[in-house]
Amino acid sequence: MVHLIIFAVLLMALTLFVWGRIRHDFVALATLLILTIFGIVEPGKAFVGFGHPAVITVAAILVISKGLEYSGVADILSRWAMRTGKHPVQQIFILSLAVAAISAFMNNIGALAIGMPIGLHLARKNGYPPSYILMPLAFASLLGGMTTLIGTPSNLIVSSFRKEETGVPFGMFEYAPVGIAVTLSGVSLIALIARKVLPYRTASKEETNLFNIEEYITEVEIMPKSKAEGRSIAEWPLISKTKVQILGLVRAHRHIHAPDPEETLLAGDILILETDAEDLKTVIANTGVRLLGEKPSPDDTEGAKNIIIAEAVVMAGSALANQTLADVGLRRKYGINLLALARKTHKVRWRLDQITFQPGDVLLLQGRERNLYENMATLGCLPLAKRNLRLQQPTQVFKAISIFAAAILIVAAGLLPVEVAFAIAALVMTLTGIVPVKDVYTAIDWPVIVLLGAMIPVGGALETSGGAALIASLVLEWGQYLPHWGILALVMVMTMCVSDVVNNAATVVLMAPIATDIAQRLGLSVVPFLVAVAIGGSSAFLTPIGHQSNTLVMGPGGYKFSDYWRLGLPLEILIVLISIPIILYCWPLHG
Repeated sequence: MVHLIIFAVLLMALTLFVWGRIRHDFVALATLLILTIFGIVEPGKAFVGFGHPAVITVAAILVISKGLEYSGVADILSRWAMRTGKHPVQQIFILSLAVAAISAFMNNIGALAIGMPIGLHLARKNGYPPSYILMPLAFASLLGGMTTLIGTPSNLIVSSFRKEETGVPFGMFEYAPVGIAVTLSGVSLIALIARKVLPYRTASKEETNLFNIEEYITEVEIMPKSKAEGRSIAEWPLISKTKVQILGLVRAHRHIHAPDPEETLLAGDILILETDAEDLKTVIANTGVRLLGEKPSPDDTEGAKNIIIAEAVVMAGSALANQTLADVGLRRKYGINLLALARKTHKVRWRLDQITFQPGDVLLLQGRERNLYENMATLGCLPLAKRNLRLQQPTQVFKAISIFAAAILIVAAGLLPVEVAFAIAALVMTLTGIVPVKDVYTAIDWPVIVLLGAMIPVGGALETSGGAALIASLVLEWGQYLPHWGILALVMVMTMCVSDVVNNAATVVLMAPIATDIAQRLGLSVVPFLVAVAIGGSSAFLTPIGHQSNTLVMGPGGYKFSDYWRLGLPLEILIVLISIPIILYCWPLHG
C-alpha cells in the first residue's frame, strides 16, 4: 500500500513537472505535504530538507555569484571572449567555453545571462542568426556546471548522498576529470555542428534590434483623425503598408477575437496586432495610431528625451514570472511601460494586461534611460540590447576573487564544510559592499531553494519506503544481460531522460537512491553510480523545459520545441561515450 501511494504521488509530481503550468517549487512542496499527510514522511522531519547542507550551499553560491557579477570578475572573462575571430565556429567555441568556465563557479543562469548579450552582439556584428549561438551557450552553461562541486545544485545533492552512504562527500574538484572532458568535447561538438543542425532564423540588421522578433503581440489605439479612422479592417494592409495581422479588436471594453474584415474602425478602438519591431514602426508612422502601453508618467514630461525603448527576456525566477501586468505594477512601481510581448511556445491571443508572463517571453519596454536597465535587473529580466559591462575598480575585482578563492581553498583543504565556507564568503561579500545588502535576498533563487528543501525528504521517503529498491530490481531485471558498465550507462541514460522533463535537482533526488540500491544489489561501489547520476542530471539537452537555461534562450533564439533534440541528442550520446570510461577509470566499480 505504501509503495502504491508513493508511486502515485511521484507520478502526479512528474506529470505536473512536465505540464509546467504550476511552478516546480509548488509541486515539490505539495508532494512533500501529501506524503506527510499519509505518514510516509514523518511530520517532525517534513521540513528538515530546508536545513540540508546542499540547500544552504546553493543559497550561499547564488549570493557569491551575484558578487562575482557585480565586481566585474565575470565581465572580464566576457570581454576577453568578445575578442574572437570572425569565423562563427571559432566564436561559438570560445564564447561557449567562456560561459562554461564561468558556470563552473557560479549559477548556470547567471553564467548564461552574462554570455547571452555578447552572443547576440557577435551574431549581429558578423551577420549570422542568434539561433546559431544562443542554444550552444545554454548547453555550455550546463556542461560547465558538471566540473566542480558547486557548479550546479545537483552535484551538491549527489555529494550529500555519497556522504550518507560512505561517510565521505565529493571534494571541490573531484568531479573535474569527467566534467572537464565532457565540457571540452561537448563544447567542441556543438561549435562544429550548431550551424548544420540548428534552424536559420534571420537576425535584424538594425542597431537597436539585436535579434528578430517575428511575432510581437502589441496593442495600438485608433486616435481621432488617424488615417485608420473610418476605414475597414480589410483596408488595413493598404493603410499601414504592411502585412501586420489584426488579431483582435477592443471596443467599449468588449474584446472581439478575429473581427469581421468589413468592420469599420472608430476612434478609441484598440487593435491587438501581431508584428515585428520594424513593421511596428512602419504601422505607427503610416496610420497615426498610438501604442497603448506608451503612457508617460507626469514626471516624464520634462525628461521625455531620456525615455528609451529596450528589449528584454524574462528569466527563470523573475519577479514577472507567472504574474500579470496588474500583479506586478510595472508602470506604477517601476516606471516601465510594456509596449509589446513575444512568445515562441504558442500564439498569444489575450490583451497585454491579461497575459501571464512566462520565462523566455521577450518584452519591448519603455522607460527612463537612467533606471530602465537597473529595474530590469531588479525584476529578473535580461536586457537584449547594448550592454555596458559592469567593470568596477580593480580593488573590487581583486577583493571578490580573493574572498571566493579563499573559500575554495578552505573547502579543498578540508578545514571547513562547503556549506560553512561559502556561507562565510557570502557574508563577507555583503559586509565588504561587493553585494549590496538590498540585493542579498533577491540574488537567491527562492523557488530553487523551496524545490530542494521539499524534494530532499521526498527522496528520503522513496528510499526508506522501499520504492527505490523496487525500481532498482526492475532495472536490474531489464538489464540482466548487460555487463556492469552497461548497467552504469543505463543509469546515466535513465537520469538523462528524467532530467529532460524535470528540474535537475529534483531528478537527482529521485535517481540517487535508485542508483545506490542498484550498486548495492550488484555488490559494487556506489560512487561511480552517483557520478553517473550527477552527469546525467545535468544533461538536460533534449527539451526547452529540462533546464531554465534552455527556456531562457527559446524566445531570443526563435527556437521551437523540436529544435532542441537536433543539437541535444548528439551531445547526450557523446556525453555517455566520453564519461562512462572516465568514471570507470577514476572511480572503479569494485573500489
